[in-house]
Amino acid sequence: MKTSLYCFSLIAMLYTGSVHGQGVKEKIASAYQTFAHDGRLRNGIAAFTVLDGKTGAVIFSDNASLGLPTASTMKVITSITVLDILGPEYRFKTQLAYAGTVDSLGVLHGDLLISGSGDPTLGSDRYPDATEAAVMNKWIAAVRQAGISHVNGRIVGDDLHFNGNDIPGGWSWNDMGNYYGAGISGLNWRENKAGITFSPGNVGQPASIVKISSPLEGITLVNEVTTGADGTGDNVYAYAAPYSQVIYVRGTYGRDLKKTIEISVPDPAMDLAQQFTAALYNQGIAVDSLPTTGRRLRNQGQRLSPPNKVLDTHQSPPLRDIVYWFNQKSINLYGEALLKTFGLVSGNKPGTGEAAQLVTKYWEQKLKIQGSELKIIDGSGLSPQNRVTTAAMSGIMHYAQSRPWFADFEKSLPTINGMSMKSGTIGGVLGYTGYHQGKSGQVTFSLLVNNYTGSSSSMRQAMFKLLDSLK
Repeated sequence: MKTSLYCFSLIAMLYTGSVHGQGVKEKIASAYQTFAHDGRLRNGIAAFTVLDGKTGAVIFSDNASLGLPTASTMKVITSITVLDILGPEYRFKTQLAYAGTVDSLGVLHGDLLISGSGDPTLGSDRYPDATEAAVMNKWIAAVRQAGISHVNGRIVGDDLHFNGNDIPGGWSWNDMGNYYGAGISGLNWRENKAGITFSPGNVGQPASIVKISSPLEGITLVNEVTTGADGTGDNVYAYAAPYSQVIYVRGTYGRDLKKTIEISVPDPAMDLAQQFTAALYNQGIAVDSLPTTGRRLRNQGQRLSPPNKVLDTHQSPPLRDIVYWFNQKSINLYGEALLKTFGLVSGNKPGTGEAAQLVTKYWEQKLKIQGSELKIIDGSGLSPQNRVTTAAMSGIMHYAQSRPWFADFEKSLPTINGMSMKSGTIGGVLGYTGYHQGKSGQVTFSLLVNNYTGSSSSMRQAMFKLLDSLK
């Protein structure tokens, strides 16, 4: 009798669970049908995959095998890949050394060399030990400790680790002159950006530049910005590329706006060399020759002198902290540095395209994801040429949950609409991917929308309404 009651109870529990699970699927399917028939997708398309957070089984999918542009949701794939290969404790290193000799009077007959390994955090104000002031003060102290009071040479920013400063293929001219489109260098500095402070005039009249946070020596800044009406905000865009000697700044700056506009720096290694030269001079340590970079010397047919003595080795924050800001603030520079570093470590291929192919190959071997599901162009998602399926993205996200560093990754995801997820936005593209612990258990999801009409804010609200069905 007891056995019969037990069997009956077990069957009832399984039946209840089955009905409950079916109810969740129906709820998501109903919400998706409403979403997919939204007029804003009349000429667009959506792809949606929802997995059981524990088993990885598909709860719901539509267009899951369709490759779509990812925007910044690509950052989760880059993050998971580097955490898996490099580990959460990985640190970049930047070396300060000198080439030459120091005489009895404290004169260095040679160059001070700053050699980078692609650290995207050097000089960033997000980390106390990596700020511009912290790094400069440490290096000045190291120069003094070496007994150097005068440099009969120059400061050389050695940026050859990644072959200088570069931009991933597929990035738009409208993006690359702005802070979020900064190139990736072997020697990055202050996230490769500079701030411009404007003073607006009357509406329609020029907005003058009153301050630039970086000297930008040797670069002509052409200001074509005009003053916009109150409430029109920031519509300022910079146009430049790596090693540009002219930067055009165009658009409108709202008359009531109080904001520093950030642009990308064409040669961050040169920017650092210039700033360190000035910092030494302000501390009474003169440098006789003009600063330069490894890339510039190589282009002139010259070679870097080998260092005689290392003065300091600066270490970046651990990778887990870099990934945190990478996803929280969607810093594209970090993605490109991480992708190149992955390529260098895993296959001695630091080129963006080659490293991207290695990422695709890695997930093909790890999870049997077909290469056609991961057509990767960059590490950040800024290129509109990326093509990834929501099935692949969700599968990689599910895999992360089984890794020992998962807590670090999950912590890096912003909380949006009450859910832990990464967003992505570029022209005509919106996406969300993440995790949620709902009433019926945990789910992993990826949602991509392409070529929608109407405002991005209204499309987001429609996407949030769909994602609410997971709660």
